[in-house]
This record gives sequence, structure tokens and C-alpha cells, in this order.
Amino acid sequence: MTTAEQLVRELADRAELADLVARHSVWIDEARWHETDRIFTADVTTRSPRGEARGVDQLLALVARGHDTFAQTVHNKANVVIDLDGDTAAVRATDVALFVVDDATVSLAAGVARYGMRRTGAGWRIADLEIAPAALTAPIDRASL
Repeated sequence: MTTAEQLVRELADRAELADLVARHSVWIDEARWHETDRIFTADVTTRSPRGEARGVDQLLALVARGHDTFAQTVHNKANVVIDLDGDTAAVRATDVALFVVDDATVSLAAGVARYGMRRTGAGWRIADLEIAPAALTAPIDRASL
């Protein structure tokens, strides 16, 4: 039987994990590199179409290589599914992203992000991340805003 205390802890964990997924998108979109230790473990592993990274320094280099060609990015995570297991969690989210190439061109991407989360003394952090692409458009002409 679940006690009220266990239920409150699980709900708090789920809220923190969902917030962490959202913060990951904002971290990339707004280049909040100074918040890296608030989002990732020091030994984070990452796999994406751009390559693999182990540790925060490699992660930052990987992100810079991929996003330095865009004027702006806008990531939207949805369908967040959280499977808690004590001090770890497996989290899945769909991701639709807009990549602004320049004032005249954008591309759209969609995929699935799979997170391995770990509870630390400072709260939940992303310890493992895999980005599996589903679709990427060719550059599209932007409409006037």
C-alpha cells in the first residue's frame, strides 16, 4: 500500500523530472551553458546524430558544433513519460524543433529524447541522453513576420 508520504514524494519527483526535461530545451535554445551543472551529471553520456559525448566538456563541445550554425532554435518537448525506479528514472519525450538558419530560412526536426535520470544530492540530473531523430526537413523559406 502507498502511504501519503510516498505518494507526495513520487509526485514531487515526477514534477522535478518533467521540469528538467523542459529546462533541457531552454538550456539549448537560450545557450544557458552556465546552468549545465543544474541539468546534467558531471559524467553525463550523450548520443545523437551529431555524435557521442562523455562528460560535460564533451557535451558542451558537441552542442556547440551542432548549434553554432543556427541563428536560433526552439525545442518543444511533449508526451513526457516517466518511469521511476528509486533514485533513477527513465524518461521519454517527443521533441519537435525549429532551427532558424537565417532571416530567410528554417528547418524542422522531430525525434524522441530518451533520458536516464539520476537523483543526486542537489536533485535530479540527466545522466544519460539519447536523441533518436524521426524527421528533418530541407531548408524552408520563412514567411515574413
